[in-house]
Amino acid sequence: IIAGTVVGAAGTLLTQLMAKAMNRSLGNVLFAGFGDTGGVAAEGPDGSMKAIEATDVGVMMAFANKVLIVPGYGMAVAQAQHKVWELAQLLISRDVDVKFAIHPVAGRMPGHMNVLLAEAGVPYDIIYDENEINSEFATADVALVIGANDVVNPSARSDPSSPIFGMPILNADKAKNCIVIKRGQGTGFSGIENALFFLDNTRMLYGDGQAMASELISAVKEL
Repeated sequence: IIAGTVVGAAGTLLTQLMAKAMNRSLGNVLFAGFGDTGGVAAEGPDGSMKAIEATDVGVMMAFANKVLIVPGYGMAVAQAQHKVWELAQLLISRDVDVKFAIHPVAGRMPGHMNVLLAEAGVPYDIIYDENEINSEFATADVALVIGANDVVNPSARSDPSSPIFGMPILNADKAKNCIVIKRGQGTGFSGIENALFFLDNTRMLYGDGQAMASELISAVKEL
């Protein structure tokens, strides 16, 4: 009974933390259908997704002044955290200012990304939460999004008809260049299209997170 109570309390606390990070009430998170707009059709993004090759991304990052890395659940699935940190170290050795930008609900529970990055050996002093890092995207040459989706969707700021409108996000769309590592063109947990993927300054690097991180490492090393 005691163990069950502790587990239940922990689950409730995590749910409350996620609700706060998503700017939602606890009831909305528990009972509202994500992706259900209540009969109001959300407009899809204009334009198309534009692909890019790892060699081009490697050049872009190697000669950047500032790179912000945004990890998400896809990084966890691909177990790519060690390769991502190896890539970051390579860029740092070239005097690139590298920082990790963490959304509180990225992953499957609050703090999921922090745990993975700590496991990979990423120093705490280059890991920043949403409130600390958001103002820096506007001065970043590259925002590298690996496996994150809804937490970087600018529709949360700009589209009142979107189911995620009002949810705090990481401002990856404000970087000079946004590179998204993603397996395919599917939607995130919310089930809606991500407007970020269709912007003029965004390019899609399709593939497994760990494999793409490895290709980026090779591309930078060849320069």
